[in-house]
Amino acid sequence: MRLIKSIFNENILLIPIIVMISSVNYSCDSKGEQVEVETLSLPVTTVQKDSAVTTFEYLGAIEGKVNVEIRPQVEGLLDQIHVDEGDFVEKGQLLFSINALPYVERLKNAQAAVEVEKAKLENAKIEMERLQPLIDHEVISEVQMKTAQSNYGVAKASLSQAEALKGTSQIDMQFTQIKAPVSGYIGLIPMRVGNLLSKGDDEPITTLSEISEVYVYFAMSESNYLFYRKMKEDSTARRLNPNVKLILADGTIHSEEGIIDADAGQIDRNTGAITLRAKFSNPDKLLRSGNTGKIILEQIHPNVLMVPQQSITKIQDKNFVFILKADSTVRRQEVNISGKAGQNYILKEGDLSEGETIIQSGVNKIKDGMKVEGYQLTAIP
Repeated sequence: MRLIKSIFNENILLIPIIVMISSVNYSCDSKGEQVEVETLSLPVTTVQKDSAVTTFEYLGAIEGKVNVEIRPQVEGLLDQIHVDEGDFVEKGQLLFSINALPYVERLKNAQAAVEVEKAKLENAKIEMERLQPLIDHEVISEVQMKTAQSNYGVAKASLSQAEALKGTSQIDMQFTQIKAPVSGYIGLIPMRVGNLLSKGDDEPITTLSEISEVYVYFAMSESNYLFYRKMKEDSTARRLNPNVKLILADGTIHSEEGIIDADAGQIDRNTGAITLRAKFSNPDKLLRSGNTGKIILEQIHPNVLMVPQQSITKIQDKNFVFILKADSTVRRQEVNISGKAGQNYILKEGDLSEGETIIQSGVNKIKDGMKVEGYQLTAIP
C-alpha cells in the first residue's frame, strides 16, 4: 500500500492504491544450480454452497385488460367531440355526436308508415266485420270472406314490418350518440369535427382502455416453453417462481408482481415461438396500452455451488477453473455451467467440492501447474 500526498486547498488527500506484487522464488535445477521461479500473486475464493436465483427475460407488449376500439355504427358527419385524449371516462358517458338530422327524418317517415299500416289494418278488420252478417244469411259466398281475411292478414304483417323499420330507425338515432361501453382512458382521436364517419373506416375514432389491470404479451421459443411447463409443474425446490416481475422502459421494476394466466395454445409455425400472457395489477394507472417492458421469470436453486464469472476460462467449447493446491500450484479443472445468478455461475454437482480454493480472477495469466500466491480480496468500506 502506498500513500500519495495531494495538496488541494491546504488539505491532504490520502488515496489508497492496491499494488499487485509478483514474488520470485528460487528452486534448484538438475545440476544443483538455483533457477528463478516467478510466483504470481492473485486473488482466490473458496467455493461455497448457497441459494441462487436465475432469471429469464422476455420482451413484452402491454395492453389494457379491456381495450375497445370505438367505431361508428351509422354514417354521418362528426358534429361534436365531448372528451379529450387521455381523459378518464365512465361507462355510458357521451363521447361523440354524429349529425342526427337525416336519422330524425328517417324516424319520422318510419312513424308515418306505421300509422298508414295501422289504418290499412283497421280497414281490413272493418271489411271482415261487414261481411260476416252477409255470410251468416247466405247473401254472399264464403269466398269473399276468405279474401277479406287474407287482406286482413296482409295488413297485419305490413304493420309489423313498418314497426320493425321504425325500431331500426330508433336504434340508428341512438347510434348518433356514441357512448363509452366501459370505463377507461381515451386514446388518440385522429378524427375532427366535420369528418365523415362510416362503419367501413379503416381506423377507429379512438381507443378506450380499462387499465386497472393490464396484460403483458410476450413470446418464448419452443424449447424455453417446454422448460417453462416442466418447471411450472415441478414439485421440487428447483421450481419456477409462480409470480413474474415486470421491468419498465426506464429500468424500474413495477410495484406489483404478476402471474402468467394464459398462452396461445399453439406454436407459431413461422417464428417457432408461442405467445404467453401475464396479468398485473395497475393501482397507480402507471401502465398504459402500448407500453413495453420486460417479463422476468425466476428459477430458484437451493444449496448449489457457485463461482465468480471471472474465475472461468474458456478453451474451445469447454469451461475451466484453476484450483489452488496445498503446495501453491494450480490445477486446471473442467466444470459444467448450469445457469447464471447475478455475477456468478452455477455449477453442476460433482465438478468441484465445497471448500476448495480457486483463482478468482486473472486466470488468463496462469497455466496448469504454475505456482500462485493467493490472497483473499477484502471489500473496501
